[in-house]
Amino acid sequence: MGVGDSQLEAPFALRGPIPAGVWHLVGDGAVIASVDIRYQLIWRSGGTDVVLAAFDHHFDPQPSGFDAVAFEGEAAGAAAAAGAGDLLVLRIIASNTTASTAFLPNGDGANANGRIPYVDLPQ
Repeated sequence: MGVGDSQLEAPFALRGPIPAGVWHLVGDGAVIASVDIRYQLIWRSGGTDVVLAAFDHHFDPQPSGFDAVAFEGEAAGAAAAAGAGDLLVLRIIASNTTASTAFLPNGDGANANGRIPYVDLPQ
């Protein structure tokens, strides 16, 4: 999340439907200040957003500086009757913080002692 951003989206083009079931999310990040993060998995079709699953987590900064703070969770989610051209969007929303930049998704993977965020879809 950039300076002053309270929301970040990462879209992925879908090829077809997604079944209902359990979503698995790894959401490691660098934590600059205490912050509440909401991760939403969204089906975007024709300008309409449908939240399929959501995860909430409170993060506190680590004494080691910019090392990633781990988050991993599972949530039950709805099905998406997606077709070609639809998107799956990972939305990350920051709240309850005093810093303009409190959380950065870990794009450095193991170099920051964490994992690059990813999602496993229901099977």
